[in-house]
Amino acid sequence: MKIILSGSTGFIGRTLSASFSEQHWTVETLSRMDLADAGRLAEKISGADAVIHLAGAPILKRWTRSYQQEIYSSRILTTRRLADAVRNCPKPPALFISTSASGAVRKNTIAGESEAEKDVGFIGDLCRDWEKAALEAAGATRVVVCRLSVVLDPAEGALHQMLWAFKLGIAGRIGTGRQLFSWIHRDDLVKAYHHIIGTGSLTGIVHLAAPGIVTNAEYSAALGRVLKRPAVIPVPVFLLRMVFGQAASVISEGQGMVPEKLLRSGFQFRFPNLEEALRDLLAREDPFK
Repeated sequence: MKIILSGSTGFIGRTLSASFSEQHWTVETLSRMDLADAGRLAEKISGADAVIHLAGAPILKRWTRSYQQEIYSSRILTTRRLADAVRNCPKPPALFISTSASGAVRKNTIAGESEAEKDVGFIGDLCRDWEKAALEAAGATRVVVCRLSVVLDPAEGALHQMLWAFKLGIAGRIGTGRQLFSWIHRDDLVKAYHHIIGTGSLTGIVHLAAPGIVTNAEYSAALGRVLKRPAVIPVPVFLLRMVFGQAASVISEGQGMVPEKLLRSGFQFRFPNLEEALRDLLAREDPFK
């Protein structure tokens, strides 16, 4: 199995690359130079079993106008180039897996792929254009767009960033805590990518989220119980806005993504329950290091 991977230095890219290598699959990475050169890109992905596109500038950073453009270009323009390369390469890859995010789904709604209404605003528009760019390759190969929820890993990402506050007992819900929180255990994320690669019937938008949707308050309470720390101090949204500006909406608002397609295709989550997922992850690593 030959996998071509963009965004290989990121958290998810490194995790997937390690997993594929354990299966003795060939993993080749796409550099910025590859993504900028149409001919070189088409040649590199030709004949691959799967191309997985994960590259993109970090979202959780203060959004100046120029940085919003960087976020947009790093996702939409590179996805368009890859979709064009898939259509034009001598032997199209068997599968093109692109990426999107829960921000595609309208805030404060619970929906599967078939019923999800698109959100509005910068992130909603970004995800809409991102998904549209990837689906342009659908005439040439099987295309799957993975809408990612929050990937739980104590060493990386959102969970890692939250741990210090919980260690000090100064954490709690964000704002009212009523916003929906979609999540997935890192092992189920990896398992889902393997499942998508091996299940030819899966196409289009696929939600990578555990079925156990919770609210932000429920997430905070569960993490506090697992760590045996209080989780009663709410984080005011205005503080997040002072730090992140408009980007604070990524943290302070939420969506509920139902993984309809994964479940319908026979995928079985190892960790469908949030507290069980947190206990497993935090038992593997000392969260108080």
